[in-house]
Amino acid sequence: MSEALLSGRGLTLRFGTITALDGVDADLWPGEVLAVVGESGSGKTTLLNVLAGRLRPDAGHVWYREPDGHVADVHAMPLPVLRRLHRSDWGFVQQDPRAALRMDVSAGGNVGERLMAAGARHYGHIREEAARWLEEVEIDVARMDDRPSTFSGGMLQRLQIARTLVTHPRVVFMDEPTGGLDVSVQARLLDLIRTLVRRLGIAVVLVTHDLAVARLLAGRIMVMQRGRVVEDGLADQVLDDPRHPYTQLLVSSVLAA
Repeated sequence: MSEALLSGRGLTLRFGTITALDGVDADLWPGEVLAVVGESGSGKTTLLNVLAGRLRPDAGHVWYREPDGHVADVHAMPLPVLRRLHRSDWGFVQQDPRAALRMDVSAGGNVGERLMAAGARHYGHIREEAARWLEEVEIDVARMDDRPSTFSGGMLQRLQIARTLVTHPRVVFMDEPTGGLDVSVQARLLDLIRTLVRRLGIAVVLVTHDLAVARLLAGRIMVMQRGRVVEDGLADQVLDDPRHPYTQLLVSSVLAA
């Protein structure tokens, strides 16, 4: 493995007769935001889940460089080890925050639970850190004891981000984090994500169908079509001077919209 933080090699996965991934290679470097783009069915979300250890490929490997420099095979990890990794070094932001949050637990409790899962035990410190992270994502601390069921969609997504980032993960996987939000809410959330990711130096794998989101957040873009990577390069390079016909079609369809 190279000095990449996360590497996938030869990733192949089929669902019946459908090939979701066809020999995909992918690298994520420390502090990098990598956007994986493509139309529905291109394989981008499948790749995200395979890299995150949520789906096991039929062939290929995912390697993770741990803080001590040891390189681990993600899909060879015992399940308890992988779960611990997801509670500490890794984070996952889902498109629907309701699937990630506990809606019957307070906002502060949702953030604090991840700290406790990572080993924190002092109630006062946990509550203090939860309050600090609510402020980080622009949620009024006065709402700390309110349940997420009383929050708007944009607030729910910001709460999910606070819950994810409170343990200062090295890698965060994001699956359409702004999907389904109003344009004004989306813009505010994107600005928040960009600010936090840059300040904390987090490496991110971002799946999105929205090229504007990819341009704003990512330094590099991978374009997928039918389970294969057809183009990979710096974000501005890929979007301003696309080489592959499929990428050209994606970019032109946005410009024509």
